[in-house]
Amino acid sequence: MRDPSDTRDIGPRVGSPLWFHMAVFTLAGAFVFALSMSRLTGLNGIADHPLFWVLAAMVVLSQIWPIVTPGRSRLEAPKASNTFCLAVLIVWGLPIAVLLRATSLLGVLVAQRKAVHRAAFNAASATLSTAAAWAVLYGLDFRYSPANPWHFGDEGIWAVPKILLAGVAYFAVNFLIITVAIGLHSREGALTAIRRTIGYQAFVNLVLVATAPLAALAIATGSAQFVLLFAFPLAAIYANAAMSVQREHQAHHDELTGLSNRKMLIRKLDDMLAQATVSSTKVGFLLLDLDRGLKEVNDTLGHAVGDRLLRLVAHRLTHSIRPGDMVARLGGDEFAVLLPAVKEASVAREVAARLRAAVAEPIRLEGMSFVIEVSIGIAMYPDDATAGELLMQRADVAMYLAKQRRSGVERYVADLDRNSPARLALFGDLRRALDRGELELHYQPKVYLTDRRVAGMEALVRWQHPERGVIAPDDFIPQVQQSYLMREVTAFVIDGALTQAALWRQSGMTTQVSVNVSGRDLLDSGLADLVAEGLARHRLPPETLLIEIDERVLTSEPAHAVATAEALAEAGVALSLDDFGTGYSSLVRLKRLPVCEVKVDSSFVGRILESPDDEVVVKSIVDLASALGIRSVAEGVESADIAAALLAMGCVAAQGWHFCRPLNAVSATAWLAEHGERDRQARPINGHRPGPRRPAVMPPSGWRL
Repeated sequence: MRDPSDTRDIGPRVGSPLWFHMAVFTLAGAFVFALSMSRLTGLNGIADHPLFWVLAAMVVLSQIWPIVTPGRSRLEAPKASNTFCLAVLIVWGLPIAVLLRATSLLGVLVAQRKAVHRAAFNAASATLSTAAAWAVLYGLDFRYSPANPWHFGDEGIWAVPKILLAGVAYFAVNFLIITVAIGLHSREGALTAIRRTIGYQAFVNLVLVATAPLAALAIATGSAQFVLLFAFPLAAIYANAAMSVQREHQAHHDELTGLSNRKMLIRKLDDMLAQATVSSTKVGFLLLDLDRGLKEVNDTLGHAVGDRLLRLVAHRLTHSIRPGDMVARLGGDEFAVLLPAVKEASVAREVAARLRAAVAEPIRLEGMSFVIEVSIGIAMYPDDATAGELLMQRADVAMYLAKQRRSGVERYVADLDRNSPARLALFGDLRRALDRGELELHYQPKVYLTDRRVAGMEALVRWQHPERGVIAPDDFIPQVQQSYLMREVTAFVIDGALTQAALWRQSGMTTQVSVNVSGRDLLDSGLADLVAEGLARHRLPPETLLIEIDERVLTSEPAHAVATAEALAEAGVALSLDDFGTGYSSLVRLKRLPVCEVKVDSSFVGRILESPDDEVVVKSIVDLASALGIRSVAEGVESADIAAALLAMGCVAAQGWHFCRPLNAVSATAWLAEHGERDRQARPINGHRPGPRRPAVMPPSGWRL
């Protein structure tokens, strides 16, 4: 396999359409160049004049710095050298123009360490386009040479249409030769590439061609100073273009790696799907997520070195894809690869295998060696999805499956996707909801049963849909757990909960806030870093936050979940085991987990007065928690009788509508202000003073009432 760090351009495959295209036009250009040089006269006289060297310098400089505009690559960027070379052709004829154009272009490309075959091909294209312009002028009886240079008085105003026609020929030949090569190289197709770029290229080259007569007039004066005057408007054009490109680049590229960001990816994806629809081809979408390696680097060497690791991974990805493919960073340690013009899904699998192998090569940082593992999900257009957002979502489902199976690469399989069409539509709305700020947090108090002191506030997410009204978490969180949006929703909830906790702390209410994380979050090695960064950003101590973990996740994914739980505990964040009693955790596992609290599931709590079996279950959980020194919290308490029964069992704390329904931030603050004052004035109850405050638990992605 090719070294992923090897960036050499080894050229097109021999015998391929691109190889034939480049070979034919390179040979044709070489022939025209040799023929032109055989007719070269008068060079010595021209070269003795400073004007020639000023022109040569401006051609070289404008070749080095093309006029790159927003949304265009350097390959598509116009070059002011075309204006000067066309002007030289007008004044001094073909041999001088070909010599100046081809040698300057060849020299610049070689100096930039471009592959020899590419430099030769581009020089040949420039030669052939210059010859095409000369042929038009020659046919219109417009014939000049160094011995007989052109002056405006020789042709008068009729010189302008002749020059414009020559410029059209110059542009047409160069555009077709180069664009066809780009289309073949990128697998986009020659006709598709021509249709995509013809409008823009025709416009900018018309401007350059229209400027050629003015440059020819300056050359005809024989004054180098007149030619240098062109440097001022060109400098203004370059400066404006550079500022526009910089703003566009910042808006569409990841600052750390330089890769395209999500916005650029979606734009390119939509364009490629439109092209694939017209050409009846397939598009592959690969979603990549680092399984391990980044966290070890961040924990061992710090985040600055972790950033270097991400840049190295980005470099390996970009040098392991096919020409024309696109790599983007979606955030954190998640990347995407877009594959245009894919014939079969097997090609996407081959690319995915190559990417995994490239990333898995050991990386040495600060004298230490790290191995990075990655999970990749594949979705194909139009086989798996017929829209861009849906294609991304289904690649994410496949990637999550690859993580669960530890298989590395998985293709989307409809039978394993639990999302219905209605839920997928809701998924698209949720993507927009995150951007528009439609999600908000409500808070439900948790109280100690002995004296009703505040034990904490649980953050519960609510979606204020503009058309459907308030959407309960149960209607969208299960769907999000199968998508890449779970990370964004969790990040929103954690940041929102910490923001509110910081506001409460500034008001003298040091209430702990609890946040519930999903199974997908626990498979994300960056969860602990996300929490630590949030605490640091809001300047909060770790005990401010309590993370709730679903017991069923620990039983289905024990290795990954426990590793993430331990990382959170090491950061000083308290942990709670949510929905306890539904996941069949063993006593051994419970003893090993770094949790300080268990929450008894509401399905048991709500029936303790009617069902002796449920009463026994709850009493057993409370006794077990007490024996292990872990706080027990009952969920779903809706009556005073249930609260009294729980207190008699020895349950420490509870939450539910009997105490308080979920409140928005303003109402929750008022509730805390009232009950917090009572807490400070608490007196001993039944001869016992309330024990020390324990960390409070609360589910941020709250998908229950």
